[in-house]
Amino acid sequence: MKKINFPSYNLFVFISLWSIFTVFVHAMAVQTDPIDYNLVAYKSQPGLKAVVQDQYLTVTWAGAMNDELRLIFAVREGRPTIQELAIRPADEPWRVLATNVNPEFRVVSGLRRVTQQQTEPLEEMGVELTPEKLNEIKWEAFWDAPLYTPDELSPTHRSSIPATEPFANHPGMPRKPKEVKRATAIFQTAECVVRTNGTRLEITFPGVELGIFAGYLRYDVYKGSNLIRQMIVAKTDHPSAAFKYDAGLKGLSLKDPVRMVWRDLANNWQHYRYGGPVNTEPVIVKSNYRLIAAELDGGSLAAFPPPHSFYWARESEQNLGYSWYRKESAETFSFGMRQAEHEEDPEFYQNFALYSARPGTWQRMPLFLYVSSGSGKDVIKSALKFTRGDHFKPLQGYKVMGHHYHVGLVRRLKEKGGFDQRLNDMATMRAIGVDIFSIIDGVRGPARHDRGEAFLDALAEYYEAARYQSDEDFLVMPNDENSTGGRPPFMGGHYDILIGKPLFWRPQRQPGQPLAEEHPEYGTVYNIATPEDMMAMTEHENVLISMPHPRSKRSTGYPDAIKDTPHFQHENYYGLGYRWGMGIDASETRLGEYRFLSLWDEANNWMAAAGLPPKFALAISESRSDYGERGKPPWEDAYGMSPVNYIRLDQVPAIDDMTPIIDALRQGDYFVTSGEVLIPYYEVRGSGSQRTIIADVEWTFPLDFVEVVWGDGKTVDRKILSTTDLPAFGKKRFEIPVNVTGQRWIRFAAWDVATNGALVQPVAINLDD
Repeated sequence: MKKINFPSYNLFVFISLWSIFTVFVHAMAVQTDPIDYNLVAYKSQPGLKAVVQDQYLTVTWAGAMNDELRLIFAVREGRPTIQELAIRPADEPWRVLATNVNPEFRVVSGLRRVTQQQTEPLEEMGVELTPEKLNEIKWEAFWDAPLYTPDELSPTHRSSIPATEPFANHPGMPRKPKEVKRATAIFQTAECVVRTNGTRLEITFPGVELGIFAGYLRYDVYKGSNLIRQMIVAKTDHPSAAFKYDAGLKGLSLKDPVRMVWRDLANNWQHYRYGGPVNTEPVIVKSNYRLIAAELDGGSLAAFPPPHSFYWARESEQNLGYSWYRKESAETFSFGMRQAEHEEDPEFYQNFALYSARPGTWQRMPLFLYVSSGSGKDVIKSALKFTRGDHFKPLQGYKVMGHHYHVGLVRRLKEKGGFDQRLNDMATMRAIGVDIFSIIDGVRGPARHDRGEAFLDALAEYYEAARYQSDEDFLVMPNDENSTGGRPPFMGGHYDILIGKPLFWRPQRQPGQPLAEEHPEYGTVYNIATPEDMMAMTEHENVLISMPHPRSKRSTGYPDAIKDTPHFQHENYYGLGYRWGMGIDASETRLGEYRFLSLWDEANNWMAAAGLPPKFALAISESRSDYGERGKPPWEDAYGMSPVNYIRLDQVPAIDDMTPIIDALRQGDYFVTSGEVLIPYYEVRGSGSQRTIIADVEWTFPLDFVEVVWGDGKTVDRKILSTTDLPAFGKKRFEIPVNVTGQRWIRFAAWDVATNGALVQPVAINLDD
């Protein structure tokens, strides 16, 4: 081949033209869309700035520990793009962690069905199951699993369905594969709205389609914190939708050294350097604490979900792999959080209800990001502070009580060789900061169907097993859950019996038989056949009754059906169970808002109308470790799945005198929390119509609002105080004046940006006080 020699002038022209061409090509590759940036609601302040220039929105804010952070947004082909994410540690130059990356959201949806577990109690009460009634109760479904279609189940799962299983006979079954819809977010953005909200900025991009949903993408940044919330908020008109979502960032560069970092289920540090082939699917990671981080050139970025509203109705706390990463190409990768589609344990597979998406409600799908100039380990440690290391913080003068756990205590200890053996459940609960492990096994096994001596013997074994598992600073509190069906007394729905000491009773009372009689081995034994008998026993023995999952499961239709009965109105039928993971709705800004809080306020108006004191909320778990041999390993997400009760106690009582616990519950001397928000002090001060709510609140995630809620026996009203001017990791005493004219009860609660919260018990209002 003949060699061609270019003259120097031609070479200069060639290089110049090539440079212009490459700049042009690069400019075309990053061309931004001309969109409308709306800053009408933006107000500049020190440490929180937003500037638009050449179709780029630059947001800078003061972070934690003297860091400064910067996000530059643009829109390309309708897609909101993070043109740059950067951090500047104190007295250092800017470090660019990511450029030209996009949000990634995926949704899987199915049909929400009413369950037979819900319809049976209504049928027993003679309630007509009209289409309107079925549509009303289906949003409370617990034993529903919209993604489990026959074609989706493995042969093992299919063979594990007993022919008599009640949840295999839901109305509208069997499920069909065509009911399951999968979608990835599509963006058609023509506008960006920037709003100042206290000391935070909300950056909204309308024009998102996500399967059956349509809505907007939003980024929130918080002055004083390195936290970012990336969230799609969308609604659907589908009449019976249930869904799950995954979220993350995609298009991050592999040009510089990158590795993924996380802690595994044994809490060991793990990493991956993208040395393998390109992934066709996301790689699922079973990370501890729901946290994974990308270690980048110049810093690190952690991704994690809200710690509690991330979960829906489940009886298992098994870690199903909530983190993911994906090598997209030789040049880019993505990572984020995910929600699993199935349980791994066949015992629980039909209890996977997903979120409920009632038509027209704005469903929230958040992902939290945390930015650090340090390593992947550093950013995970920083992000973990938002849940205090998945640990309930010790408070002086309080003990932490977790309630309503199905453990299978006696059976499992016997299978292990006797009561001297240890169950790992206790270590798991102690590790997350629980002092009082309130289990509700009661009598299980064949003796549960007995009404005589075998029942009493089983109770004695239950109490003895709890003694062996307790310690001076840790109590296994042996309480009991009962139900309307199967044996007396027929109280209506499920109910928990909370005892002040070992209590012996039999579920029967023959004509002429006394309520209480002496037993040669067990002392006083109660014979219980009616609700009146049960409430009489509570008076003699300092016992409390609470309905653990009102309006859900086998308590569907309750407590509504018994609200006027003497036993429900009895002062010892003191409470209702609070848990967010039943019928959870992702439109909530408060945990348990749709299923529990509205019912609680309604029930307190019932009580007020009858001239009676309000009912209290008792945090419950509903998790099970009584199936098979799994138990509750240390890597179970017991912290994420369970709210707890902070009870005002100086020390943990022993089993033979748990009276201090019962007395504190009876008096409402405790608060309920997810763990991130605490209310160590609360009172209603004043007299007559003018009262002042005094509450000390401390929090980790940025606090969103506090509220005072009250009722007059018919209606509920509230006063909401925005707290968006307060930074993350704060404390404040709130003093809120309230005119209580005409009101009968009042309560206080505080909620953060991750829907975590804490609430105190309602106080009855007497204007003569």
